[in-house]
Amino acid sequence: MHRIPVLLFALLFACCRGASQQQPATSHPADSAAVYQLTNASRDGIGKVYQGREIAQVMGHFGASWLERPEREREERTDLLLKALTLKPTDVVADIGAGTGFFTFLMAPKLPKGNVLAVDIQPEMITYLNEGKAKHHITNVQPVLGTESDPKLAATSIDMAILIDAYHEFSYPREMMAHIVSALKPGGRVVLVEYRAEDPTVPIKELHKLSVVQATKEMKAVGLKLLKNDDRLPQQHIMFFGK
Repeated sequence: MHRIPVLLFALLFACCRGASQQQPATSHPADSAAVYQLTNASRDGIGKVYQGREIAQVMGHFGASWLERPEREREERTDLLLKALTLKPTDVVADIGAGTGFFTFLMAPKLPKGNVLAVDIQPEMITYLNEGKAKHHITNVQPVLGTESDPKLAATSIDMAILIDAYHEFSYPREMMAHIVSALKPGGRVVLVEYRAEDPTVPIKELHKLSVVQATKEMKAVGLKLLKNDDRLPQQHIMFFGK
């Protein structure tokens, strides 16, 4: 009986968390046949294939209330994710697809001499982020309005980029990741948090999951290698990549 609400939660969250990466932008880079292939869209995909993976559909900012539900921390064990990151007080962290800032505002107090660049492509989410700064009285969070293909981060400006259930929904993964890689400081890391595609018991649509093998292949295309895969979360990988 309990699997029905769990399934509903998983399906809703998979759409909502990465929603901020898919709002139509005014201009896009031209697709290259060597990078992306177009096909008939599946029920949950957009008909655009990258490295053999169809990019998943997402929802818009209408899922904001779901992102801020009171039980989220308990269900997703975001406390364990925060520990896994081993943040340093001086770190500059980019939360890519920050949404309402749920995890942004968990990280910020751990960075008293650093800051969080909360990147989103929807102006509505930037509004939520600014409201969150005022609500939490936090000054070391900087909302950044990006695009589907460019997070608008300065070169060599960040120690870490974290993407929580968002990467698999990027319309332009190659371009986005290339910009993120250029924004890394020497020794910087990219952290992908994704539902485990290897586990059939994870009650999530297949296109909203990502395997370690697939993630490693896609990150290799932009010059990153897998440093560590941490599976302490109930249903998600925490994959650390570096140059």
